Amino acid sequence: MTDLRLVIFDVDGTLIDSQAHILAAMQLAFGGQGLTMPPREQVLGQVGLSLEVIFPNLVPDGSAELHAALVQGYKDAFMHNRIKAGPTGGVQFYPGALDVVNTLHAQPETLLGIATGKSKRGLDKMLESHGLSNLFVTQQVADFHPSKPHPAMLHQALADTGVARENAVMIGDTSYDMEMAKAAGLFAIGVTWGYHRAEQLTAADVVISHFHELHAVLDTFWG
Repeated sequence: MTDLRLVIFDVDGTLIDSQAHILAAMQLAFGGQGLTMPPREQVLGQVGLSLEVIFPNLVPDGSAELHAALVQGYKDAFMHNRIKAGPTGGVQFYPGALDVVNTLHAQPETLLGIATGKSKRGLDKMLESHGLSNLFVTQQVADFHPSKPHPAMLHQALADTGVARENAVMIGDTSYDMEMAKAAGLFAIGVTWGYHRAEQLTAADVVISHFHELHAVLDTFWG
């Protein structure tokens, strides 16, 4: 019998290109508090962390009350914009993402998971609108865990599935994803099409530039 394998994906910047949605919601959140949004690159550099960590990073001299208001403003703006965008929420998957996910899901020995800084509500809406809810057997979100790069999400994914950590991989676009993977003892696969530059993914075991490269990496890893 073949040992079960687990492939865990980050979402924003890895599966979906949510840059425009994130920046639009950030603009509204900051504007709602009478503040100017920090520079685009600074904001996108925080993607992957939990909102409760992002806003203190972006507004280090702000009060706890301001940070909480920014978090809520961002959540409200993001959901409003998603509804306004229509049934699919305006989500754009990166080229090859859905093909890879569906191919892996079709393999009996391979389980799929998610570890994301998104809220449960946001992830649920995204998956439901694209008919993907049943593909990911473990879904770890910011609501229930410390922010990346803390390994709690990956520890829970392994516990949910019963997969040994040596048979699991984490795929993500940020240094936070790679550091989380290494902290949990997982093989770390970085991608270059997201929000962190390739040279920032120093903790990655492998870095790929196109989704179609993933199959060869996984074949090599699992032998």
